[in-house]
Amino acid sequence: MSAKTPEQDFPWWLVVLGATGLWLFYEVWSSPVYAQIMQKLVKGIGITLMVTVVAFLSAAVLGLLLAVGAGSKWLVIRQAVRLYTEVVRGVPIIVLLLYVAFAAVPALVAAWNWAGLPEIRARDVSLLWRAVIALTIAYSAFLAEVFRAGLASVERGQIEAAMALGLNGWQRFRLIVFPQAFRTILPPLGNDFVAMVKDSSLVSVLGVADVTQLAKVTSAGNFRYFETYNSAALIYLTLTVSASLALRRLERHLRGRDTR
Repeated sequence: MSAKTPEQDFPWWLVVLGATGLWLFYEVWSSPVYAQIMQKLVKGIGITLMVTVVAFLSAAVLGLLLAVGAGSKWLVIRQAVRLYTEVVRGVPIIVLLLYVAFAAVPALVAAWNWAGLPEIRARDVSLLWRAVIALTIAYSAFLAEVFRAGLASVERGQIEAAMALGLNGWQRFRLIVFPQAFRTILPPLGNDFVAMVKDSSLVSVLGVADVTQLAKVTSAGNFRYFETYNSAALIYLTLTVSASLALRRLERHLRGRDTR
C-alpha cells in the first residue's frame, strides 16, 4: 500500500479553518461593537483588492519583460536587468514606497514640466497610484527571477525543434516556451500574489483608505484596538486563504489537463 502524498491528504486543516472562520464571523456580526467596526473596515476591501490586482498584474508584465531581457544576447541589456533586480530587491518595500511617493514622482513631474510638455502638478498624481507604482516596481524584481527560472526550465531540445519547424522567436516563446514555463512558475507566482495581498497594507503609510488605514482611523476614534485589529486580521485572512485555495484549484486543473 503506497503512502499518500501531501496533495492527497484530506484537508482537515481547511475544515478546522473554515469552522473557525464561520464562528468568528458569527461572533463579529452578532456583536454590536464588532459589527460597527466591520461595517467601516469592509469599505476598504475594494481599495485593497484594486491595489493588489493592478500592482500584481503590472509587476508580472514588467517582470516577464525583465526575465526575457535577462536572457538577451546583448550584454548591456543583461547587465541593466541584473542591476535593476539587485537594487530593487535590496530596498525594503516600505522605503521604496516612500521614495516613489515623495521623491521619484515629484522629480518626474518636474522633469516633465521642464521638458515643455503640458504642465502637471505633483498633487495631480494621487497617492493611490503612487502606491501602485511602488508596489509594481518592488514586485517586478522578484517576479523577474520567478519568470527567469521558469523560462530556463524549458528543455533546449524543444526550442531547437521549434526552430527546425521554422517558428520565429515570438512564435517559439508564445507556443512552446511560455506555456511550459507557466506550469512551473504558477506555484511561486501564486505565493507572491498572496504576499501582495498582505503587502498592500503598506499603502496605509500614505493615507490610502485600504483596510489597514481604515483600521488605524477607526481604532484612533473608538480606542477599541483589540476588536478593530481582530476584524482587520480576519478580513486579510479571508482574502489570503481564498486566493490560496483558488490558486491551488487552478494548479490541479492544469495538472489534470496535462495527464489526459
